[in-house]
Amino acid sequence: MRRGAPQDQELVGPGAPGRGSRGAPPPSVPVIPVLVFPPDLVFRADQRSGPRQLLTLYNPTGAALRFRVLCTAPAKYTVFDAEGYVKPQSCIDIVIRHVSPIPSHYDVQDRFRIELSEEGAEGRVVGRKDITSVLRAPAYSLELQEQSNPMPHPGPPSWTAPPTARHLPEKSHSQLATSSFLLFLLTGIVSVAFLLLPLQDELGSQLPQILHVSMGQKLVAAYILGLLTMVFLRT
Repeated sequence: MRRGAPQDQELVGPGAPGRGSRGAPPPSVPVIPVLVFPPDLVFRADQRSGPRQLLTLYNPTGAALRFRVLCTAPAKYTVFDAEGYVKPQSCIDIVIRHVSPIPSHYDVQDRFRIELSEEGAEGRVVGRKDITSVLRAPAYSLELQEQSNPMPHPGPPSWTAPPTARHLPEKSHSQLATSSFLLFLLTGIVSVAFLLLPLQDELGSQLPQILHVSMGQKLVAAYILGLLTMVFLRT
C-alpha cells in the first residue's frame, strides 16, 4: 500500500467499528469544526506534474490537535503526511495525488474524511469532516474531437474564450487587482474586529450587548483571517 493511503474499511457508516476499535462503542459527537480548504477536490487528468491537489487544514483552537486523513478508495490516491499534528491557531498543507488517472475513473466521486482528535495516540475524536473528490477528463480531448470532425460549426466552440475577453485593456487588470486587494484588506480588518469583540457571556465589558459575538463567529473570523494570511504570503 502506498504511503499515507488508509484502508477502505476505515471510512464506514455511523456505528461501524474501524481499525483498532474491535467493536468498541461509537465515539462521542465531534465538537470542533474542521476548517479545510478547498471544500471539494477536483483533479485534472492532464496536469503536467500529475493530478494532485493541496488541502489546507486550519486549527482554530488553542491546543495542538492530531489529524488523520481517511479515504474510500486508497488504491487511487497517495496522501503525503496522512497523519500528524497541527499546532494551535496554525494551518498545515496536505498534498494528495491521484495515482490512477485512467478513463474508467473519470467523473467518479470518492470521499476523503479529515478527523481531528485530542493530542495523543488514543485521543478522542473531536472533529470530523467529509469532502468529495473527482477526477476530470483531459481538456485536450475536446479539442481533438473538434479537429477530427469535418462538419462546419456556426460559431466558436463552447470552450473558446469570447473575443472581447482577449482584448481587455491593461488598465482594467490593474483596477481589478486593486479592487481585489482592497476587498481582502477590508475583510481582514472586519475579521480582526470580530476577534477583538467580547463574547456574549463575558462580564464586565463596557460595550453594548449588540457588539458581543459568539464563539462560533470568532472561529469563522479566525479561519478567514488565516486564509487571507496564506494568500498574502503566497503572493
